[in-house]
Amino acid sequence: MTRKDIEIETGDGKVKARLFRPAAEARAGVVLYMDIFGPRPALDEMAERLVGHGYGVLVPDLFYRSAPYGPFDPKTAFGEERTKAEMTALRSATTQDMTISDGAAFLDALAAEGFAGPVGVVGYCMGGARALSAAAAYPGRIAAAASFHGGNLASDAPDSPHLKAASIKARVYVGVAGVDGSFPPAQSARLAEALRVAEVDHVIENYVGMAHGWCVPDHGVFDEAGAERHWKRLTTFFGETLG
Repeated sequence: MTRKDIEIETGDGKVKARLFRPAAEARAGVVLYMDIFGPRPALDEMAERLVGHGYGVLVPDLFYRSAPYGPFDPKTAFGEERTKAEMTALRSATTQDMTISDGAAFLDALAAEGFAGPVGVVGYCMGGARALSAAAAYPGRIAAAASFHGGNLASDAPDSPHLKAASIKARVYVGVAGVDGSFPPAQSARLAEALRVAEVDHVIENYVGMAHGWCVPDHGVFDEAGAERHWKRLTTFFGETLG
């Protein structure tokens, strides 16, 4: 495996990103959409695990317009008013539309590195909604889209991902935290209806007992058994869809 830091040009500047590549020929490219805490060793570890299954993985800094920022400790950041306010401001300053626009540059960067075929996307926390929105925006390029403990996937906001279901051609997998105020049962039902009406091949799975953030190893609610279940689902999903 190799990894390298790259810069990706967008209409708003340069995105710092890290590209992970398997030693052998990759099966496909994947974009990993970060959670609110930003790029860090825990996300590198997750990308490397996907590389172990044969994928090339790009981890871009979605908050590049506001850099420098952080770093944040996921175990304490929401408990401190200063860091909580900073993260909330970063998320608000990086709209869904901005990340959707950036998606073309992310896909082009993968293509420039040799991953020109259909790709997969996976997002965690706020990245879950952005992964689904990317699938809607680039239906000819994204074949598989996964969200884990994604928030506001079917909210009342005008940019809610469920409103774009008719544009999604990818297969979709959504792993839901058992108790998650950012994605309550009413939203789950709304998302399921939107995807079914749009005839999207999808699975929404409830991880009973898991809290928002359970998949990410440096998160305070990380659950090893739940995370392993997530890895099994994700790698099977990508394997079936991307090869």
